Amino acid sequence: MNSHLPAEFIVKVDHYRCRRCKRCILNCGFSALKFENGVVAEHHKCVACHRCVTFCPEQAITVEENRLAYKANAHWSVEVRKNILKQAEQGGMLLTGSGNDKPYLSYFDRLVIDACQVTNPPIDPIREPMELRTYLGRKPDSLGNNTAWNKKIGLDTQLGPQLKLETPIIFGGMSFGAISLNAQKALARAAQACGTFMNTGEGGLHKDLYPYKNNVIVQVASGRFGVNQEYLDQAAAIEIKIGQGAKPGIGGHLPGEKVNQEVSETRMIPIGTDALSPAPHHDIYSIEDLAQLIYALKETVNYSKPVGVKISAVHNVAAIASGITRAGADFIYIDGFRGGTGAAPNVIRDHVGIPIEVAIAAVDDRLRQEGIRNQVSVIAAGGIRHSGDIAKAIALGADAVAIGTAALIAMGCRVCQKCYTGNCSWGIATQRAELVKRLDPDQAAERLINLLQAWSLELKEVLGALGINAIESLRGNRERLRGVGLDDTSLTILGVKPAGQ
Repeated sequence: MNSHLPAEFIVKVDHYRCRRCKRCILNCGFSALKFENGVVAEHHKCVACHRCVTFCPEQAITVEENRLAYKANAHWSVEVRKNILKQAEQGGMLLTGSGNDKPYLSYFDRLVIDACQVTNPPIDPIREPMELRTYLGRKPDSLGNNTAWNKKIGLDTQLGPQLKLETPIIFGGMSFGAISLNAQKALARAAQACGTFMNTGEGGLHKDLYPYKNNVIVQVASGRFGVNQEYLDQAAAIEIKIGQGAKPGIGGHLPGEKVNQEVSETRMIPIGTDALSPAPHHDIYSIEDLAQLIYALKETVNYSKPVGVKISAVHNVAAIASGITRAGADFIYIDGFRGGTGAAPNVIRDHVGIPIEVAIAAVDDRLRQEGIRNQVSVIAAGGIRHSGDIAKAIALGADAVAIGTAALIAMGCRVCQKCYTGNCSWGIATQRAELVKRLDPDQAAERLINLLQAWSLELKEVLGALGINAIESLRGNRERLRGVGLDDTSLTILGVKPAGQ
C-alpha cells in the first residue's frame, strides 16, 4: 500500500557549509540521511531527535516542522488526521513514547509560592544551614524516650526500615530493555553520588549494578521479570508496581527486537521473545491479596527493607492509597498522567488518568483525615520539570518526588517520543550495540549529578524565601501556596487559597 502520510519534519542541509564528512549520516539512528553526491534527507524517516543537528561540525543542518502538510482545521486537527491516515494504512494500535504531551491544564503552572517580607524575614541559604534530608518509610504513631537515670538518653521506639535521601528527589523506574544498560549505570552512579535512589523498573537488575545496591530500588511488577531472592537482596527497597501514569490499567510490552542476550539474562526470558506484562497481577484482586504480597516480600528480606507500592493517579486514588497504607506498604509512589513510558498506546497515554497535583492533594487529605498519614511516605511523579514543581508537589503533601523524563533529557534525550522503536540515536532508549555505546555512563552521570545539585540549591533558595530551613516544614504546607486562575472546585480539591487572600 502506498503511504499518503506527509513527512512530519523537513530536514534542510546547507550544501555550501556542508563539508561532506558524513558524520550526520553515521549519527542518525533512524536512517533519515544518506549520501548521493552530497547529504540527502529522507524526510519521512526523520523524528526530530536532533542528533544530526547537534553533531554537524558546520551547523549546516536544520530540522523544521512540516507546517504545510495539512490545511488548517480547528476540529480536525493535524494530529487527528495524521493518526487516522496511519491507522488506515497499518490497521493497528498507535504506539508512542515519553509522557502525555496534550495541552491539559497544568496545575503546577497555576500555583505560586509564598515569600517572607518585613515581619517574617526570609533566611539566606548561603549563610544559614538548610536541610533537605528526607526519610521514606513508615513512621510510628508516637515516640518514646528512654529517660532512666542510669541509661544514655535515646529513643525507646523501634523505627521500621527507612530510605535516607540527601535531597527529596529520586529517579523513577526505567527498566533495562526500555533503556540501555549505560543509561541505567548513569542513573545508579548519580544516585550513589547524590545520596538518593534509582529504580530498576520491571526489567530485573543487571549484575553490573550490584555495586550500587545501597542506592537501588527494585521493582516487582506483574510480569515478575528477573525477580528472585538474589534480586531482592541486591536492593535498598522493594516496590510493587501496580500501575504506571502513562498507561493506567494496562500492562507492558517490550518488543522481542529489544530482548538481546543481556536483557534476556536479566529478565530471565528467552532471547528475542516479547516481554509481556499482564495488566493485573494475577495474584492480586483485593487489598488483602496486596497485603499478602507486601508481607511475603518483607518476610523474604527479613523485614530489613521498606516495601512500597506504585500506582497510577486515577479517579479514586485517595481511597486506593488508604487501602495500600492499611495493607502495610511503607511508601506509595503515585504516577500522574504526564508520567513517561518507553511504549504505550496513544489513546491510553493521552486520555486516561489524572494530573499528579490533584492526586497528591487528595491522597494527603485522605490519609490525614484517617489519621494514618504517618504510616506511609508518598512519592509524587509524572511530569516533574524543575525545582519549582518539586517545591509545589511537596507543599501539596508529597514526601519526595521521582523524575524520569527530566533525567533522560539531562542525559541527552530530545523527547522525540520514539522510544518504542529501539532506534534512539542518543543511546538511551535502545539496545542496538552501535547506538548504546554513544552514551558514556560517566558523562551522563555527571550531567545527572549537576541537575540534582542545581535543583537542590534552588530548593534551598525557595525554603529561604519562605523563611523555613527544612524541607520537612514545607511538607503538606499548602498555606504557602496560592492558586492563580483556578476555579473554586479546583482550589477546594488542591486545598489552597486563591492569590490575594
